[in-house]
Amino acid sequence: MNSAAILEEVTEVRDLIGEPEPADFYRLGLAGCIDRLTVPLRSEGTCVHWETPHHGLEISASCASLLYRSAQVTLNNAFRHAHATDVTVRLSAVFHGIRLTVADNGTGIRQGAAPHGSARHQSAGSASAGSASLQAASPEGGRRSPGLRTMSAEVEEAGGTVAIASDPGSGTAVTITIPLD
Repeated sequence: MNSAAILEEVTEVRDLIGEPEPADFYRLGLAGCIDRLTVPLRSEGTCVHWETPHHGLEISASCASLLYRSAQVTLNNAFRHAHATDVTVRLSAVFHGIRLTVADNGTGIRQGAAPHGSARHQSAGSASAGSASLQAASPEGGRRSPGLRTMSAEVEEAGGTVAIASDPGSGTAVTITIPLD
């Protein structure tokens, strides 16, 4: 592949991962738009599994947009940092809410990067808890993850929760739950 083709592909991936809301959001629906976010992973050979409810679920545009942006952050991290070979995306209805889970079998979050030496985090309700629990670094660089912190703050502002389970070398699962009431 020549350098012009590589640059074009990188630009397409950056545009897809970075768009705040796709132009065809209403035509494709939330699951279809999130599925488009998995294209960079698939193009790298990552196996992507989908689990969605078999029935339609009515959610507001703001909730769908928040779940889409959360999927962007988690799938972007899986693409850029996790080196995963397998990713599962799950959308499910829960009591008075909707849940998005993105789980991968990648490198996980480095042990020393997590607060108090633990790589298991839960952020539920308060901004300070979210900020403290999401101080995880990328596996290779030790940099903090502003995407996860911002996502957590937005989810918490909407009354939702973010839970992150990660073991170094065993992957990461990020679960976002948003109330529909």
